[in-house]
Amino acid sequence: MSGNDLKYTGTHEWLRVEGDEVVVGLSDYAQGELGDIVFIELPQKGSVVTKDEALTTLESVKSVSEIFAPLTGEITDVNSSLEGDPGLINTDPCGKGWIFKMKFSDSGELSGLMSAEAYAEHTKG
Repeated sequence: MSGNDLKYTGTHEWLRVEGDEVVVGLSDYAQGELGDIVFIELPQKGSVVTKDEALTTLESVKSVSEIFAPLTGEITDVNSSLEGDPGLINTDPCGKGWIFKMKFSDSGELSGLMSAEAYAEHTKG
């Protein structure tokens, strides 16, 4: 899957809009920088979150990092496959390595996200 249909945050989450929900994961760039991901604490399904709120943490061989809410809304699903295999974030970050889904409450927040091209520029040295 190409990343061209995705939107990105400055904190390295990707989003795929599916109606009034988004699927959220960690960008390919970020997983590459972190190295092998060995643990993730998934957010709580049903949690109401605010844009830019720290939701959860993941641990890699290099560090512990936070995953932030890209939008304001409610967590509707989590990828429980990651509990047994957090390395899916490394091997398929924009596919099977998705982290959570959320229903967003303010579609205006989508305009603050970056396109694939803008994110590529954002991550240049």
